[in-house]
Amino acid sequence: MDMLHIILNILLPPLTIIFLFLFYPIYLFIKLLNCVRKHLCVENVAGKVVLITGASSGIGEHVAYEYAKKGADLALVARREDRLHIVAETSRKLGSRDVIIIPGDVTKINDCMKFISETISHFGKVDHLINNAGVSQTVLFENFSQIQDANPIMDTNFWGSTNITYYAIPHLRKSKGKIVVIASAAAKIAIPVATIYSASKAALLGFYEALRIELNPDIKVTIVFPGLISTDMTTPEIIKRHGSDFMVSEPVSRCAKAIFQGVCRGEEYVETPSWIKWFFLVKSVCPEVINSIFNYSFLHFIKPYFKRE
Repeated sequence: MDMLHIILNILLPPLTIIFLFLFYPIYLFIKLLNCVRKHLCVENVAGKVVLITGASSGIGEHVAYEYAKKGADLALVARREDRLHIVAETSRKLGSRDVIIIPGDVTKINDCMKFISETISHFGKVDHLINNAGVSQTVLFENFSQIQDANPIMDTNFWGSTNITYYAIPHLRKSKGKIVVIASAAAKIAIPVATIYSASKAALLGFYEALRIELNPDIKVTIVFPGLISTDMTTPEIIKRHGSDFMVSEPVSRCAKAIFQGVCRGEEYVETPSWIKWFFLVKSVCPEVINSIFNYSFLHFIKPYFKRE
C-alpha cells in the first residue's frame, strides 16, 4: 500500500500537467458550446410553482419578483407575515396569477413540513425550491459569550435549508424540478469575524454538491454564490462600520436577476457579481495571495473596529 502511494505521488503531478495541457483547450471549446446551448434553451417558468424561503425581504423578495414577471405561481415563506403580504401583492401586480404566503420558521421541522404540504395542497405540485432563508453575524469567534450562541446561525443557514429540501424531494422528483440554494462567497473564501457564517455556507456547498449527484437526473441543483449584496441583512452593518460611501455591494435587484437567469439556463453554479469567480480562481491557484490580502485587511482595517466594542 505504501508503494502505491509513492508511485501515485511521483506519477500524478506530471500526468495531470500533461492532461491539462492537451485536453484543457478541448474542454473550453465544449464548455463554450454548452454555454451557447444554455442561452438558447432558457426554461419557461410561466405557470410553474416556486417555493421561496426568506421571501419577506432581500434576495428572496427580489427573486420572487423576477419569477412573478415571467408568470410563475409563488409560495412565499418567511417569519414576518406582514412583509409577506406586501411581497405577495407586489408579485401579483408584476404578473403572478396565484400567490400564497406561509408564515413560519425554517429551523422548525413541523413548519418545514407545513411549507411543503400547504404548497402541494394549494397548487398540486412544486417545480422550484429556492432555499434563501439565512442569517448573518459579525463577531470574533473568541468573543462569543458562550459557544451555544453560534447555534442559530447553523440552524437557519444549514439545517433550515436541508430540512425543507428533505420534504420537498419526493414532489420535485415528480415535476423534474430544481433546487436552488443561496450559499455565499464565504463558502469558498472564508470571512474573518464571520467564522460560523462561513462554516454554515461551506456546509451548504458540500451538502448540495453531494446531493446533486444523488438526485441526478431527476432534480437539478443550482448553487448560488452572492458576494456583498445590498440587503437589510448586510447594508446597516456596512454603513455602521465603513460609512455610507462604501460602494462594493451589489444592488439586490441585479443579484436576483442574475440568479433567476442562471436558474432558467440550468447553470450548476451562479456567481454574482460575476467578478467573484475570479477571486475563486485565484484562491484555487494561489491561495497564499488571497490569504495574505485577508490577513492584512483583518489586522489593519477589520480587527480595530471589533476591538473598540
